[in-house]
This record gives sequence, C-alpha cells and structure tokens, in this order.
Amino acid sequence: MPAARRVYMDYASTTPMDPRVIEAMMPYFRDRFGNTMSPHYWGMEAREALEKARETIAAFIGANPMELIFTSSATESNNLAIKGVALANRGRGRHIITSKIEHPSVLEPCRWLEKYGFEVTYLPVDEHGLVNPADVEAAIRRDTTLVSIMHANNEIGTIEPVREIGKICGERGVYFHVDAAQSLGKLPVNVEEMSVDLLTISAHKIYGPKGIGGLYIRDGVKLEPLLHGGGHEHGLRSSTVNVPGAVGFAEACRIAGEVMSEEAERLRGLCGKLIKRILELDGVHLTGHPERRLPTIASFWLEFIDGERLIMELNERGIAASTGSACSSGKIEPSHVLLAIGLNERQARRGLRLSIGRWTTGDEIDYAVECIREIAEKYGACSERKSYY
Repeated sequence: MPAARRVYMDYASTTPMDPRVIEAMMPYFRDRFGNTMSPHYWGMEAREALEKARETIAAFIGANPMELIFTSSATESNNLAIKGVALANRGRGRHIITSKIEHPSVLEPCRWLEKYGFEVTYLPVDEHGLVNPADVEAAIRRDTTLVSIMHANNEIGTIEPVREIGKICGERGVYFHVDAAQSLGKLPVNVEEMSVDLLTISAHKIYGPKGIGGLYIRDGVKLEPLLHGGGHEHGLRSSTVNVPGAVGFAEACRIAGEVMSEEAERLRGLCGKLIKRILELDGVHLTGHPERRLPTIASFWLEFIDGERLIMELNERGIAASTGSACSSGKIEPSHVLLAIGLNERQARRGLRLSIGRWTTGDEIDYAVECIREIAEKYGACSERKSYY
C-alpha cells in the first residue's frame, strides 16, 4: 500500500529538474534541433546555443570556455580524465595516485589501468574521510602523472583539502584531477583557486537534466580521447552533442550562481537540525567530518538495523533515502567508503545517507526524524540481544 506521504531525501543521488531549466531546454527539442556540426542555419543556431552554454558553465567554475568539453555524465568525464591522461602520458610515467573513498567511476578506471601495466596508489583517509595532503606529497614519484581526489564525498559529505593538494601537485609537476560532481552548486568551485588541471562536473546533481556532464581540461594538458569518429568537442569527445542538455546544464549553473550562498545557509541549518535530532537516538553514529562537510548530506551508521532493511522501512513510510552501499549483482555490499574510515563490514552494511536539497522543508525534516525514531523503537530491542561490532 502506498505511503500517505512522500518525502524525497536522496538529493545526492539525483535532483528534480528546476522548472526554469525545463523551460530553457524546450525549444531545443523541436524548433532548434539542429546538429552543431551541420553548416546550415539549423546547425549554426544549435552551435550558437552550445557555445553560449559552454561560456556560462565555464564562467561558473572560473574557466576559459575553450577548456570545457561536454560529456554524457560525470562517469564519462572521470573515465576520460583518468584513462585519457594515463594513456597520453604513459611515456612519461605509469603511476597514478587516488584515494580509497573515490566514486567507483574513478576507482574502476584505475583498476582497469592496472591490468595494462599502470601502478596505482590508493591513499588511506582518517576516521572522518579526510585525505592528508602530506600523504599525497609522500606518494608522488618521478613516474607519477596524475593525482585524482574528489572535492566532496558523495556518501559521507566530507570536503577534501583540494586546494592544498592542488598546490602540491603544481609544485611537483603532476596533473591534478578533481571530481566535483557532488560539490558543484553547493560549494564555490573555481579551477584557478583549486589549482586543478582537470575537473569533473554533472548537471543532474544541480537540478539540471540527466545525460549531460562536463570536463574541464586546462590548456596544455595531454589527453588521449576515448571516443573517435567525428572530431566533436575539440577532437576530445566524438559524438553528436546533447544541445538541449547543455542548455539545461547552463541554466542550472546560472540559477545556482544566483542562489547558492543563500541556499547553502538554509540547507546547512536544516541538515544540522537533522543530524542533531537523529543523534539523540541510541545506537546512532555520525559518519563523515562533523564540520567540514557538505550542507546537504547527513550520514550515519545504526547499530540496530542493517541498511537494506532500513531503506525498506523508510520507503514504506514514503521516504526516499540511501544506504551509501553499492548494489552489485543483486547483493548489497558494504560501503567501501565506510570501510575506509574504519568501520568493520557489519557496521558498514548499516549505513544511512539522508541528503536534502532545494525543495526540502523543515516539516519534512521533522517527519523523517519521527519515522527513524519509530523504526529505532521497533528494532531497538534486537540490538540488546545481538552484537553488531
């Protein structure tokens, strides 16, 4: 039976499109539908819209428009950044540095490269999920070509010291890639201030459309394309460009630029309230940094119930949430992020991520806390009879 109320608290997974974004995109589905590579009026019209979108997004991250290419997603951008740099610079070195808490779209390309003779150092993090810049510096070798560290973690919300790491990479002559898919639109992102050479961004995390992402590539960075065929996007990403998506992405960035500061303050207050009230329950532990975290993510592990069952219980009450675990072949695996911050496998299967956004209200926070308290009371007796450590 459907729940009487529906509350979305999975904004870190994806966001609903802002109505203004939809409105901006609509003409490019039917009236201005041309292929940007076509020489006629329809093609030129689409190309003009594409370049205008590129300029808007580039300005939002402090980049030159010529340094931004469009992709289909953050996953593609991460793959292109990591594989592209590794393959183009393999004559210089075959060593890459990343962290143990990166998104799978960073970790899996690294593991793929290991099959072909590359060596990857996976840096540890502390109990809050922070990478130590000193560890990055110590890991850099003469044959290191790339360091890839995310701006903010998508599961626990911890914000990484990317400026410090970027400075180290610059001084050592190593390319620095940052996955900013989760932080864009929530935190200021500026490629110059962060000293990054490559930056991954995505539209659907900031109230834009799915199917469009971007990769900032600093002028002079050597990159091997993964897709060949049409010479699109400065020859780095062959494929007919998603013009409606690019227009929507630009509009989402424009809106974020106008509201980000005020929106972040409001969400920080709501998220703080959510964290404080949930931590009042017995057997609940905060994960991620207590202060250096995104204003949108509240993450915990709970002693009294496993994550999969908890998500089902919340769904029955109309609340969308996430465990922070990866689903592989129908089996819920313990979160690699929670394992990296020191939890054991049993604890890591008991993760809960509540993520809020533009349309989250205080009343929804109250409802979520009430439901989690009800679930805690329902399963709390089990924690007295079983050990979850």
